[in-house]
Amino acid sequence: MTNRPDFLIGGEPARLIPIAADSAREQKSVSVILAGLRSVLELRQSLLKSLNVRVGTSANLEAWTEVVFQNENKTAVKLKDRPDGLLILRTGRREWRALIEAKVNNDTIGEDQVSRYLQQAKAHKLDAVITITNQFAALPTHHPVKLPKNATKSVALYHWSWAFIRTQCQLLLKNDGVEDEDQVFILSEILRYLESDRSGISHFDQMNSEWKDVVNKVKSNAPLSKTSDEVQNTIAAWHQEQRDLCLIMSRLTGSDVSLKLKNDHRLDPAKRLKDDAEAFCKTPALQCALNIINAAADLEVTADLQRRMIYCSMRLTAPKDKQSTKARVNWLLRQLKKTEPAGFFIRATRPGKAETTYQALKELRDSPELMESDTSNTVATTLEVVYEVDLAGKFSGRKVFVEELERAVPHFYQEAGQLLKAWTPPPPKISKNEKEMNVSEDEATL
Repeated sequence: MTNRPDFLIGGEPARLIPIAADSAREQKSVSVILAGLRSVLELRQSLLKSLNVRVGTSANLEAWTEVVFQNENKTAVKLKDRPDGLLILRTGRREWRALIEAKVNNDTIGEDQVSRYLQQAKAHKLDAVITITNQFAALPTHHPVKLPKNATKSVALYHWSWAFIRTQCQLLLKNDGVEDEDQVFILSEILRYLESDRSGISHFDQMNSEWKDVVNKVKSNAPLSKTSDEVQNTIAAWHQEQRDLCLIMSRLTGSDVSLKLKNDHRLDPAKRLKDDAEAFCKTPALQCALNIINAAADLEVTADLQRRMIYCSMRLTAPKDKQSTKARVNWLLRQLKKTEPAGFFIRATRPGKAETTYQALKELRDSPELMESDTSNTVATTLEVVYEVDLAGKFSGRKVFVEELERAVPHFYQEAGQLLKAWTPPPPKISKNEKEMNVSEDEATL
């Protein structure tokens, strides 16, 4: 990749080992990841797939850094609007091009800067703008910067967090997703760089600055406004933490863990923020559900600001071939025989208005009949495994809350979630009498 595209008057090929000042973390990080995309087939397939861009084995990818376009003053854009990179994917006669803008550490990209890059991309007939920062997004199409819908009418806007890129590298290596040994080595070196403190790459580690005030307001039953900055910022921070939980669980399980979102929220992040803020003001609790491949159920997470509790849970349909609640609970207890019981509870739900029962796992191991209802003979139809963490006064700590949450979710899954199996009805059987009768009938016809 030595011939610079005709529409550029400035730019260098992305280098895997960039020569730059020690302080130029942003320049180094962009160069390393763009060179990695060009060098490792499976990495570019994985990352570009998240943008719905298919990369075949015969496709060619060019990666450039510090680019300056034709008909633009090289000096004028040097500091202000010079993009960090450019990707050009060629598949036969088709060409897909994306402008790259990245930030490291706590630096973020503002609305004005994103708007200018979109205009620049449109002027040069590029297909997309991709931003890379330490900010999280539920999906690459959910950009952390709010823009009018018409701003992305002709140019697509995507966002990758550095943590997302790092996780994709980890998953490829952990799951032997890269075939070529040399490319495995290159990807390992890229990951080593991304995991270094010197790269300027971080994960979400604390809630928004208004978090403590919001928790205290909920505790004192003070009203919350769904359009206030404190609520909007709390929900935005929670959305970032949800994504971080997915990345943490992806790294720990070695599989893709994703957020379970409603279709309209998946397509419209602004509506998701609005709806979640409204729901939060009605019921002050933060909730999400993680979809883990082949798990028995979604892993549901709730942070209850009123009780100052964290709850992790998975909900299973009770086995229909068991006739009593006690028998159905025993079915679940057998799956949890290796679970350390501290903090774990079982909830049994019955149809209609029948009583819901809730008991500690430790007590149920000796007395499963405790899950029977005193007010209803109706058998439980749903069994839920719940892990409770009572943070009390620590709940309002911006960092402590995130740390405890990121400790609770993996603990719940390791101790209980990964042990659970959904009930499936047994296959139909042929009785011995039916088989003998069928044989006798066949003999009679001979």
